[in-house]
Amino acid sequence: MNEVLVRRATRRGLLGGIGAGALAAALPAPWARAQATPASSAPLAAAMTIDLAAEPPTLDPALVYDNDGWSVVHSIYDSLVQYGPGGDLQPLLAESLTPLDPTTYEVELRQGITFHNGEPFDASAVSFSVAHILDPKTKSQVAQNFAVIEKVEEIDPHTVHLKLSATAPWLPGQIAAWLCMLPPKYAADPANDFANRPVGTGPYRFVNWERGAKVELAANPDYPRLSPKGRPTSGKVAFRFVPEGSTRVSDLLAGTADLIRSVPVDQVSAVAQAGEVITEPISGSAWVRIATDVTPFDDVRVRQALNYAIDVDSIVQALLGGKGQRLPNFFVPGGLGYDPALKPYPYDVDQAKALLAAAGHGDGFDTQLSVTTAERLDIAQAIAGQLADVGIRAEVMPTETATFNATWTDKSSPPLRFATWRPMFDPYTLLSLVVADKGYLSRYDNPNAEPLLQAGATEPNPDNRAKTYRELGKILRDDPAAIYLYRLTSLYGLRKGAPRWTPRPDDYIIPTVVE
Repeated sequence: MNEVLVRRATRRGLLGGIGAGALAAALPAPWARAQATPASSAPLAAAMTIDLAAEPPTLDPALVYDNDGWSVVHSIYDSLVQYGPGGDLQPLLAESLTPLDPTTYEVELRQGITFHNGEPFDASAVSFSVAHILDPKTKSQVAQNFAVIEKVEEIDPHTVHLKLSATAPWLPGQIAAWLCMLPPKYAADPANDFANRPVGTGPYRFVNWERGAKVELAANPDYPRLSPKGRPTSGKVAFRFVPEGSTRVSDLLAGTADLIRSVPVDQVSAVAQAGEVITEPISGSAWVRIATDVTPFDDVRVRQALNYAIDVDSIVQALLGGKGQRLPNFFVPGGLGYDPALKPYPYDVDQAKALLAAAGHGDGFDTQLSVTTAERLDIAQAIAGQLADVGIRAEVMPTETATFNATWTDKSSPPLRFATWRPMFDPYTLLSLVVADKGYLSRYDNPNAEPLLQAGATEPNPDNRAKTYRELGKILRDDPAAIYLYRLTSLYGLRKGAPRWTPRPDDYIIPTVVE
C-alpha cells in the first residue's frame, strides 16, 4: 500500500534523496477516459433522501470534523486528491502531485473544470484555499497541519508549487480531507458565505439548508462521469439529520429515506427485509481519550487499569453484531503503522483492581465520560458499566457535537471522551492533533513518544514511516493515551429500489456510484 503520492507515469522521479518507494503508480486509466467524457450519460434517479446522524454546524470544509459533515461537504466540494478503496491517493482536481525536492510539491491541475457558479478552476483557487484554511479568522482546528506550506507559487494557470518549511510526506492525506478547493472570486463578495452558501466543483451543487432538518443539493451535470469520486446518482439529494437510530430505521421502512447511516444491530433483520444492509469495514478506530494532565489519569497505572477493565469483545458481540476487532492502540489493519504482532490489553478485572490499588485508588473514584449525540450512547454506557465493576464510577455525559469538538482541551470538560476517528490510512492527523504534546486537541505528553512523532512526520519513505509508527504504537500501548477499543465497521441501510450507491472506506456518504 502507498498512501503518499499520486502522479503521472511520465513525470520526473523524486529528487533530494527521497526514494522511489515513495512513488505511487500511474494514474488509473478511468481518470484519463473521464477527461474525454465530462458528463454522465447514464440516467439519474429523480431524487435520493439520506438520513445522517448529525447536522454539521457549518458547510465551510475547513471547519468540518466529523463523517456526517464530511458527507455533505465532499458532495459539494472537491479536493485535489482523495483516498481510494485501498488507501491509495487518487487524483481529483489534481492531474498530478509530484515532489520536486523534499520541500516542494508540484501540482498540475485538471483543465476545463468550473465551479458551480461558473467561475473557472485554476491556480488562484489553490492559493486562495490554502490561505483560507490558514487564516486565523477562519479558526480551523486543523490549520496547524497546513502551516508547513510556506508559499503557494502559481507557475501558470494550471500549475502550482507548494513550498514547504519541512519535509511533509503526510501533507497529501491532509489535503484529501480538508483542503477543498474554493472559488476566490465568489469569496471576494462579502455577501457570499462558504459556511451557509457553499460553492464547489463537486458532484452536487448547493440548493438550500433548512437548519435543524436538511440540506438540499442538485446534481452537477458537468461532473466527470468516471471521476474516482463517482458520478451523481440522483438529480436531487436531501441530507436529513436524524439523531435516533430507530427513527432512521423507521424512515427507511416507511420509504421516506433511501439510505441511512448506522443501522442499530437489533434492527438489522428488519432493515434487511425492506432492503439491504451494507456492511463496510472502515479505516478508523474507536477509543476513549484519557486526559493525562489531571489526576488520577496522570498515573500510567490508572490508565492501564482502564484498559484492562473493558471487555471490548463482549461490547463488539453484543452491540456491534460481532463487527469489530479489538485494537492495542489507535492504529488499524491496512493503515500505516499497524502491527499485527502487538497484542491488545486482555480483559482482566483483577489486574485492573490491583493496578488501581497500587496507585492509591483501591476504593475507586468518580469521573465523567463525554460522548457526542451522533455517537453510540449505548456503547458509552456499556463502557461506563464495565468501569464501575472495578470501582471507577463514570457519569456518561451526552454532548452536542459542536460543543464536544470545541472542548477537547478544556480542563473543565470530562476527562474521558468516547470518540471515533476516520480515516486512518495515514495516522498523522490523529497523532498530530490528539497525541503530540502541543497538538491542538491533545492532553497527552510522553517524552519518549515525541521523537517518534517527529520522525514519522518527516520521514519520506513509507516503509520507514511504518516502522517508526510501529515503534510509537508500542509506547502508546504501554503508556495509554486512551482506552483502546475496536476497528470501525459501518452498517448502512439501503431501501429496496433506491438509487445505486458506492460506499467508501473513509465513511463519507456521498451519493455517487463508481463505475
